[in-house]
Amino acid sequence: MKVWELTNASLDQAPRRLKRESKTRRKEDMKILWWVSLVFVITNVGALAEEPQLSSPRVVFQTNHGDIEFGFYPSVAPKTVDHIFKLVRLGCYNTNHFFRVDRGFVAQVADVASGRSAPMNEKQRREAEKTIVGEFSDVKHVRGILSMGRYSDPDSAQSSFSILLGDAPHLDGQYAIFGKVTKGDETLRKLEELPTHREGIFVMPVERITILSSYYYDTELESCKQERGILKQRLAASAVEIERQVRCL
Repeated sequence: MKVWELTNASLDQAPRRLKRESKTRRKEDMKILWWVSLVFVITNVGALAEEPQLSSPRVVFQTNHGDIEFGFYPSVAPKTVDHIFKLVRLGCYNTNHFFRVDRGFVAQVADVASGRSAPMNEKQRREAEKTIVGEFSDVKHVRGILSMGRYSDPDSAQSSFSILLGDAPHLDGQYAIFGKVTKGDETLRKLEELPTHREGIFVMPVERITILSSYYYDTELESCKQERGILKQRLAASAVEIERQVRCL
């Protein structure tokens, strides 16, 4: 009888013990999940904070292999952005070329003073010969980033720049980042597939990759145009409806 009572008591206590252990495990699991979530949020907020804001202007290079569109980081490299955008507005990159395409690394635009097939006018040449102070930052060199070319002098950048075709952390803080590609990654992938040869430290395309022409536009103005177009359509539709109702009276 006593044996049965002890066994019965043990059976009664077992579910309670299991419940307590299960509850404790759930609390521990919830703590772990909470800490993992907190680390994830902090990490991603930090990554977002590091992403600089693009300004509204966009530049499009029309190459013989497709278009490449990019925007600027004026908050990161204001002098560099002003200089490059002025070169674009003057048409300096037209007939220029990509002299270097190193798959997974960079596609580099030649200096306009020597890379164009068309002669430059005096105004273009004066701007192209200017050198820009090195505006180095904490922005990372990852695929799609635009980074100025230069000589050993940190303040020797002129008009040559690279489009990153992969991550290159060894360049961070050494070259001025001033923007990033916003459209045209498929064109960059085409360039990476072209035949190349090596000349010294440079991997260069066998055939010339020409920037046939370039143009620029403002995304804010384009947005306003679209909104005006939609408004006009709505007003026209309203006018038709009002006229229909008037006729029914």
